Amino acid sequence: MAPPSSRRAGFSKKAQFSLFTGYLLAGAAALLGAGLLALSLWQPAAFAPLRGVASDVVTPAGTGTAAVRSGSQGIFASIAGYFNAGSQNAELRRENEIARIRLAEAEAVKAENLRLKGLLALRDAESKPVATARLVGSTATSGRRHAYLGAGSASGIKPGMPVLSERGVIGRVLETGRFSSRVLLLTDSESVLPVRRAKDNVIAFAEGRGDGLLRIRLVNLGVNPLKVGDMMVTSGAGGYYRPGVAVAIIARITPDGGIARLVAEPAATNFVSVLPIHEAEAVAELEAPPSGAAPPGASPSPAPPSSPTPAATTGGAAAEE
Repeated sequence: MAPPSSRRAGFSKKAQFSLFTGYLLAGAAALLGAGLLALSLWQPAAFAPLRGVASDVVTPAGTGTAAVRSGSQGIFASIAGYFNAGSQNAELRRENEIARIRLAEAEAVKAENLRLKGLLALRDAESKPVATARLVGSTATSGRRHAYLGAGSASGIKPGMPVLSERGVIGRVLETGRFSSRVLLLTDSESVLPVRRAKDNVIAFAEGRGDGLLRIRLVNLGVNPLKVGDMMVTSGAGGYYRPGVAVAIIARITPDGGIARLVAEPAATNFVSVLPIHEAEAVAELEAPPSGAAPPGASPSPAPPSSPTPAATTGGAAAEE
């Protein structure tokens, strides 16, 4: 009869070392992830170059999937139009909706012209788009709402430039890569846009809620003049957007304004135009640090030693005599 083995199961030192190495690597990865997360929360701009490179890498694949998605949406829209009343009727409804938006914008321009009636020499030149690109994709499951464009700094796009579709405002450029850009959508929780009602001078702020809707907050509180169906357009304040561009339609009234739905829905938009900043010089001047302020981290330079005045020199010489 063979003697019993004194070794217990799992005695292999190689297996123990492998298990220990796995725990060590998992702990190091967890610490590294926690450090990167803390750095991203403390300095969000530190990862902007990495995000730009990653966006440039995945943009070709994203552009392909966006083309396939838009093609499939067109097929489903045609089928739905056929069963509802025909594809021609669906196209006419879409054109009618865009025409109503353009009519509201025309009313806003008319009101603007009435306010500037005495300033006939002041004219806003029509700005040409810097680039026209495909909207590759957008986030829809978090409070941060961003979209990605298939064009970047190589096409002349810079941070801050407004992004518009054929229907209205989409957002503005937040970061740029070489061949892609990240756009801050209007519905983002950190987006605030000065707006006014298209038919008069009721001014407000459109704030993103992170759920696909906008909160309209009136500047002048009191009796709420807004009504369901009112069109809100850009006011031109802030210098980024030209005035009179469609933004949202009031869907529900609140004590301090209302809740509005977007006119230009990013999920239903294929191509957008990137325009230059409307008042680029004013925006640059507002964002520039004060001229007398020292840059962050710079220590004040020591004052030069004062030289003795002639009177003091003369007085000293007299004292020596």
